[in-house]
Amino acid sequence: MTDELFSVVGKIVLVTGGTSGIGNMIAQGFVSRGARTYITGRDLARTQEAAAKLAASGGECIGLAADLTASDGPKELIDQLKALETKLDVLVNNAGGNAKGPIADTTPDDWDFVMELNVRAPFFLIQQALPLLRAAASPERHATIINVGSIGGLHIPNWEAHPYNTSKAAVHHMTRSLGKKLGADQIRVNAIAPGPFPSGMTDTSLESVQKSIATYVPVGRAGTPEDAQGACIFLASRAGAYVNGSVIPLDGGYIGSL
Repeated sequence: MTDELFSVVGKIVLVTGGTSGIGNMIAQGFVSRGARTYITGRDLARTQEAAAKLAASGGECIGLAADLTASDGPKELIDQLKALETKLDVLVNNAGGNAKGPIADTTPDDWDFVMELNVRAPFFLIQQALPLLRAAASPERHATIINVGSIGGLHIPNWEAHPYNTSKAAVHHMTRSLGKKLGADQIRVNAIAPGPFPSGMTDTSLESVQKSIATYVPVGRAGTPEDAQGACIFLASRAGAYVNGSVIPLDGGYIGSL
């Protein structure tokens, strides 16, 4: 029997940056549970290939091309979606970038790239998607925005990634700000703050990363697809309807143990 409390069947979902990493994990969770899921990437052919793989085991996934660093990128993406859908139940702002390095080596271009992709793009994507989100929301059925933050926005890590950490702290605060504003519209805005998950930014197979996990993560392992999927399915389903404006650490206890 399907548990309606955690059901996302029939929902329309958009996951930015869904071709790899944690975005791909999240998208798979929605696809396999009966949500019509759209993923984005810069290269259309690669994005469509990733969508086909996600849908191969059953479910529906559609790839859309989007350059969210462009000033009109969010509008162009939502215009594509409006041509295909009349509502949007779930928006997952996952696409992001990084610029590691010491203060002296950080350039204005590094800073602007990270801020544009990690902070500006999610805000304006939400702005452009509001008509579709409002069309999906009602007192009985909320719409959901999930911003992907980071534990790097909750504490100061031992490595230097100043633009990235600043951007993720901004994402967390933006989540609370928008949650306060949009809650009355039955649109819930929350963020997850992942710790170590296998991705293009974090190679969890490296000995140094595994040592860090063993030292700092109480559960003693990296995150898995099921961990990312579970948090997002909860927030998108009826089970998470009373959670709003929250930042949920998804880190195996890392932040709580500091």
